[in-house]
Amino acid sequence: MNRQNKICLLFSVWALATTTAFAQQSADDAAKKVAVNAGCLTCHSIKHVESKDGVLPVGPAWQDVANQYRGKPGAADFLTRIVLEGSNPYASHWKNKAAGIAMPPNVVAISESETRQVVYWILSLK
Repeated sequence: MNRQNKICLLFSVWALATTTAFAQQSADDAAKKVAVNAGCLTCHSIKHVESKDGVLPVGPAWQDVANQYRGKPGAADFLTRIVLEGSNPYASHWKNKAAGIAMPPNVVAISESETRQVVYWILSLK
């Protein structure tokens, strides 16, 4: 492979990687905007932050949600249903991470397609 072909190949790889990164950032920004507009950040945060005064947040941080559900079969569908229909007030799977208040149904605040967009974004958080 001559030098010109190598440069062309290198540029093509760089352009593809850059375009993919910009597209992903755009999708992430769009999902975050949907979450903000739906009021999700009233109860949730993106990053887990330890409380200094022992007061737990209302809802779990989305990084904690991602860590618990990422890679599990059916996770996106399950979380979409929780967002739209609400959660079981007696479930304790967020013990010591959230105040334990059930998630209310949000079907009037966010559509199913927007919910899926946000859920896929949450599951991608690291």
